Amino acid sequence: MENYIQAEDYKLWMPIKNGPLIPTKVIEDGTEVRKKPEEFNAEDFKMTEKNAKAKKLLYFSLGSDDYTCISECKSAKDIWDAFQVAHESTNQVKQSRIELLMRKYELFEMDDRETVMEMYTRFTHITNELKYLEKSFTTKKLVRKILRFSS
Repeated sequence: MENYIQAEDYKLWMPIKNGPLIPTKVIEDGTEVRKKPEEFNAEDFKMTEKNAKAKKLLYFSLGSDDYTCISECKSAKDIWDAFQVAHESTNQVKQSRIELLMRKYELFEMDDRETVMEMYTRFTHITNELKYLEKSFTTKKLVRKILRFSS
C-alpha cells in the first residue's frame, strides 16, 4: 500500500509517515503554537488539505473490517499505525504469520480433487504471502516443490 500511496502523490506519504502537517505560528514569547483556522494562509490550507487527502486515501483503501479498527483515529499517521498493527507490522505477529505460512509451504501437497491449475494457484498464494513478509525462495526451489506434486 505504501507504494500505491507514493505513486498516487508522494507528498501524501509524508503526513502518513511522520504525522499531520500542522500550521503553526510563533507568538511574542517565542513559542510556537497552532494557528486557528481563521489565521490560515494559502500554504496552511494546502498543508491541511494534504492531511485530509492522506486520510481519505487510507479510508478508501481499507475494507469494512479494517474501517472499524481505525474509525476513531484522528490523523493519517494514526490510521497507518493502527493498520500496520492489525496487519503484521509487529515483529511477533509477522514472525507468527511467517511460521504458519512456512508450515503450509512445507506440508504442501496436491489435493486428490484438485486440478494442477488449482494446486498451482494455491501454492502461488502461499509463496506470494511469504514474499510479502520478506521470506522468499529461489525459482529453482519453487519449481522443484511444484514438480513433486504435479505428476
